[in-house]
Amino acid sequence: MKRILLFLATNLAIVFVLSVTMRLLGVEPYLDAQGLNLGALLVFAAVMGFGGAFISLAISKWTAKMSVGAQVIAEPRSAEERWLVQTVARQAQAAGIKMPEVAIYDSPEVNAFATGMTRNSALVAVSTGLLRSLTREEAEAVLGHEVSHAANGDMVTMALIQGVVNTFVMFLSRVIGYVVDKVVFKTERGTGPAFFVTMIVAELVLGILASMIVMWFSRQREFRADRGGASLAGRQNMIDALKRLGNLHPAPLPDKMAAFGIAGGGGGGLKRLFMTHPPLEERIAALQAGVEIR
Repeated sequence: MKRILLFLATNLAIVFVLSVTMRLLGVEPYLDAQGLNLGALLVFAAVMGFGGAFISLAISKWTAKMSVGAQVIAEPRSAEERWLVQTVARQAQAAGIKMPEVAIYDSPEVNAFATGMTRNSALVAVSTGLLRSLTREEAEAVLGHEVSHAANGDMVTMALIQGVVNTFVMFLSRVIGYVVDKVVFKTERGTGPAFFVTMIVAELVLGILASMIVMWFSRQREFRADRGGASLAGRQNMIDALKRLGNLHPAPLPDKMAAFGIAGGGGGGLKRLFMTHPPLEERIAALQAGVEIR
C-alpha cells in the first residue's frame, strides 16, 4: 500500500505548489484581455497536471527509500538476504523485466512494496516484520506480487491516470473560480481575490473526488498483481500469503506509501471509494475463483 499513496501525496503536493507559485508570480497564460481562454487553459492544465504526475514518478524510488529508511542490498550479508535477492532475480527473469533493486526496511509491520519510474528500473522492498512473520513460500508469493506490479508497468499507468485527473482538476477549478469571481462577486476588470480563493478550494475538493477514480484503478491493479504473484510463486502460496496477512492484521504503511504495498485496510460504503486495495477476502476469493472481483 506504500507505493500509491506516496505517489499520490507527492503528486498533489507538487501540483499544488506549482499552481500557487504560478498564481503568485502572475504567470497565467489562460487569462487575457477577453477573459478566460479555455484552449490555453487546457494546455496549461495538461502541462501542469502531467508534469506533476511524472515528477512524482521520477522521484518515486528516492522518496520511497527515504520515507521508510529502506536499505538496498548491494551485496547479500546473510542467507536471508541472499535468498531474497535470488528470489527476486528469478521472478524478474520469469516476468521478463530487468533485475529490480532489492531493499529491506526495519519495521515490525508486515508489508512490502514496489515502485520505480519504469518496469526495468524498479525497486522491491520488504519489511523485516514480513520476513519474520511469513514462511518462505508465503514471502515468495508476496515478492511475486510486487514483481508483477513492476512487470505490469503499474507505476507508469497510475502516473498517466493521475496526469489525466490532474488536468481536469486544474481546468475545472479555474473555470469555477472564474465564474464565481465574475458572476457572484461581479469583478469587472481582471480577476479579484475570489478567483484565487475559489480556485484553491475547488482544486482541493475536486482533487479529493478525482482520487476516487485513481483508487478504483489501484484496486483493479491489485487483482492483476495477485494473479501475477500466483503465476510466479504458485496460486496456493499467494492465497496462503493473503490469508496470513489477514490473520496478522498488518499495520498500515505511512499514508504517502499506502497504495503500493501488499496489503491495504478494509472498509465499506463511502470508505471503500478511497481504498487503494480491495479487502483481502475479495482478493482471496478472486484467486480461488480464477476471476477478478470488482
